[in-house]
Amino acid sequence: MVGLLVVSHSADAARGIRDIAAEMGGADADIVPVGGDPDGGIGTSVPAIQAALEGMASDEVVVLVDLGSAVMNAEMAIETTEKEVVVADAPVLEGTLNAAVEAASSAATLDSVRESAEDARDVSKV
Repeated sequence: MVGLLVVSHSADAARGIRDIAAEMGGADADIVPVGGDPDGGIGTSVPAIQAALEGMASDEVVVLVDLGSAVMNAEMAIETTEKEVVVADAPVLEGTLNAAVEAASSAATLDSVRESAEDARDVSKV
């Protein structure tokens, strides 16, 4: 199973995105939210991202992020893990939804889940 790590500057936003995506990917989906700074404020934390990655059941993980500095912190955390991890260049909510649907498939691969997330870049809302 390919897992999804949602990294947001807001812990509440990360949890909300996880909750919405879990509705699409099913209860068994490995979707982990991480967000906020160590004091509970707005920001991201490399140690928190590292801990979230290591705590995931999946050995393959697609990371979805909300803003540029979250990418930087996620990339630093990725350097410390043995898991296969990629960052998707996708809108965080729509990308996580697409990725959750793909990850629920028995044929899902790390690349197919990342590609599904990135397909959300072209979704029109109107």
